[in-house]
Amino acid sequence: MTWYYYPLAAYAVIINIIAVILTVHDKNAARRHKRRIPESTLLLTAALSGCIVMYVTMRIIHHKTRHKKFMIGIPVIFLLELSTVVAAVYFFSNWDILRISH
Repeated sequence: MTWYYYPLAAYAVIINIIAVILTVHDKNAARRHKRRIPESTLLLTAALSGCIVMYVTMRIIHHKTRHKKFMIGIPVIFLLELSTVVAAVYFFSNWDILRISH
């Protein structure tokens, strides 16, 4: 495994844990009529690569499942992230400058 995969994997794990914590906390706050997590914070967390786990968590705990902003928006964020990663892999795999020859 290349060295730069480790920080990327650590980032993915951390952002997904944060996504679950925020989603569950917002659900509990909603039940108790306490201060909620702003929708913009939830969507930002999804956009920072926490979208898959956040979406699954929302479906499991039935939170924000009636909000089109989340039930359509989070899958759209995922598709945008996926297409960006595919494009970057394609672009950089064909970029000869990055190849180191010995």
